[in-house]
Amino acid sequence: MPTSRGARGTVRRALALAVLAAVACSRTTTSDAATSSTAGTTAGTTAARQGSAFQLTEEQRARIHTAPVAMVTYRPTVLATGTVAFNGDRSTPVISQISGPVTRLLVNVGTYVQEGTALADVASPDFAAAVAGYQKAQAALHNAARIATLDEQLFINDAIAKNDLEQARSDSASAVADREAAIAQMVALGVDSTLISAIREGKPIPPALGVIRAPIAGVLVERLVNPGEVLTGGSTQCFTIADLSTVWVMANVFESEIGLVTKGETAWATTEASPDTFPGRVDYVAAIVDTATRATAVRIVVQNRRETLKRDMYVRVGIAADRPRTGILVPVGSVLRDEQNLPFVYVAGPDGGFDRRSITLGARVGDRYEVPTGLAVGDQVVSEGGLFLQFAGSQ
Repeated sequence: MPTSRGARGTVRRALALAVLAAVACSRTTTSDAATSSTAGTTAGTTAARQGSAFQLTEEQRARIHTAPVAMVTYRPTVLATGTVAFNGDRSTPVISQISGPVTRLLVNVGTYVQEGTALADVASPDFAAAVAGYQKAQAALHNAARIATLDEQLFINDAIAKNDLEQARSDSASAVADREAAIAQMVALGVDSTLISAIREGKPIPPALGVIRAPIAGVLVERLVNPGEVLTGGSTQCFTIADLSTVWVMANVFESEIGLVTKGETAWATTEASPDTFPGRVDYVAAIVDTATRATAVRIVVQNRRETLKRDMYVRVGIAADRPRTGILVPVGSVLRDEQNLPFVYVAGPDGGFDRRSITLGARVGDRYEVPTGLAVGDQVVSEGGLFLQFAGSQ
């Protein structure tokens, strides 16, 4: 009996080991099959993604809209920024032509002045010297004219030689020239015709009083001197006068777009200070590039309605190219930026997925961008939903 029970125990242990081995084999086979199935699925997914970046469900695809790529003819618009400056052709600094202290300011900033308007009085020795020079020239002319008249009578009576008569005539002509030069000197110092007539007639005049006058008509936009300030003739700037009906807008256009800008093209400016658009025209394109910004200065003459645009004001500028071009345009919403701020778009693939395509951007044309490289005619570019694709692709 003991021997029989020991034999049965041995058999039971052998059967248990066999069952455990069978279970282990079964689990191994199942695990291998699962692994094989997962690998197959991954391989299938990888194979599916080889055609396009990734694919969408039908519900997701309904949110994506595409537009066909085609060659079109258009006139590009260059967008830039700039600042306002006075029109240099219609503005001028007022430089004092006389030396001496300012005694009185006659016009306030913001006043419209005509050419010749008195702006300031100056107690100037230059003025006194000019008046004295005129008085001397006038006296010399009077004496030379009297001598020339007398010599005419003497020559008729054969009392003097012809050479003496010609000398008297020459002296009289020189005296006239000296007087005219003295008058021109007084005019340059701001002496008006009424005061010159008073000096000619010998009437009393204010002692050593000079006047600074407006050289052009316009608005007095700057006053740079005060009463009592001593001026240096020919160098001290006292005022600035500008015609504000037009202004200069100095725009900065980058190298990629400067080839689209030429003198005479239509332009416009906008500012946060007004809802209006201010029309203008390109007046000058600089011959050099700013080494710091890599931009070229473009000067635009802009109509300044109601004098809204002020000097140094920041504005946005649009310049419409006159020459038509042919190329590929894509909607602004199609263009996205990667981590390096480089532009790209999504293009529908043949297998229903979407490819990410790097592009180069040209000028903006309304609500579209010019794309010189990166796309071909017939491509279907994503026009709506590109942000969703970018987000989905980053997951």
